[in-house]
Amino acid sequence: MKAAAGTGEAALWDAGRSYQRVILRDMVVEVRLGLHPWERHPERPQRVVVNVELFARQDGPFAGSGVAAVLDYDRIRDAVRAWPLRGHTDLIETLLEELVALCFADGRVEACRVSILKPDIFNETGGAGVEIYRVRGEGA
Repeated sequence: MKAAAGTGEAALWDAGRSYQRVILRDMVVEVRLGLHPWERHPERPQRVVVNVELFARQDGPFAGSGVAAVLDYDRIRDAVRAWPLRGHTDLIETLLEELVALCFADGRVEACRVSILKPDIFNETGGAGVEIYRVRGEGA
């Protein structure tokens, strides 16, 4: 994927290529997560909002059939749905890196964007979180 003109940042799309973007948007799950003392209470998990986007090259119109022909977001959804069963995780980045690895488990995925937002962490904000956009081969 090319850098956006004049910005030095990675563009989501290269205008010279065709892509498919597969999206899991605003998935809400409870997880034991955080560094603050109030986030460490074992019986009080917090809500997080998870977003995942997979980017894969798609040359021409879709012509496949069956699950093997598509990017399967069920694997990622199933992994996130299991988070309430896991122990405490200190950092959002730990969960994000797990999501990135799941995204790149499918060799067709060229890039992904994953984010986790804690909507209830601070009273004066709509949420706090972290997002990663990663291109395959760049730290993956």
